[in-house]
Amino acid sequence: MTNQDRGTDPEISGKPTSASRTTLSHIMTGNDTNLLGTVHGGVIMKLVDDVAGAVAGRHSGGPAVTASMDEMAFLEPVRVGDLVHVKAQVNWTGRSSMEVGVRVLAERWNESTPAVQVGSAYLVFAAVDADGKPRPVPQVVPETERDRRRYQEAQIRRTHRLARRRAIMELRQNRAAEGFED
Repeated sequence: MTNQDRGTDPEISGKPTSASRTTLSHIMTGNDTNLLGTVHGGVIMKLVDDVAGAVAGRHSGGPAVTASMDEMAFLEPVRVGDLVHVKAQVNWTGRSSMEVGVRVLAERWNESTPAVQVGSAYLVFAAVDADGKPRPVPQVVPETERDRRRYQEAQIRRTHRLARRRAIMELRQNRAAEGFED
C-alpha cells in the first residue's frame, strides 16, 4: 500500500520503527501505592501515556494527543521499590493517527533478577498542528519480523475499533428512530 493509497502526505518520508522507540524508567515509591499496598494502576497508566506520547511526538515530529487507550492489561502487581521500565514504539500509522504499543516491565531496584512483564497497552495518538487540527504523520516502516507482526496486529485492532464504533452509532440511530432517548 502506498502513501497515496493510505491518504498520507507523499512528501513525508517514512520512518523506521526504531526511530521513535523509547523507554521510560521509574522507581516506584510509597507515594505511588493504592489501598492494597501495591502500585496504583493509575500511576502505571500515566507512565504508559507519558512514554506513548513521547513516542508519538518523536515519530510525528511534533505534538500528538491521546485519542484512545485499548487493552490496558495488568498482568502482575507492581510493588514499592520496583524499577519499572515502560517501553513503547509506533506499531502502525494512518493519515494523522498512530498506534503505539507499550510494554511495562518491573524489576527489584536492588536485585539483579530479570525484569518481568507486568502490563501492556495499545494507545492511539493523533498528530495535531498549532490549532489542534489533525496533521499528517510519516508512515512507520517496520524493520523486523516482530515489527511486521505488530503492524499487522495493529491493523486488526484498528478494524475492530472502527467496526465497534460503527455498530454503536448504528444502534444509537436505531434506538433514536424508535423513540428511545440516550
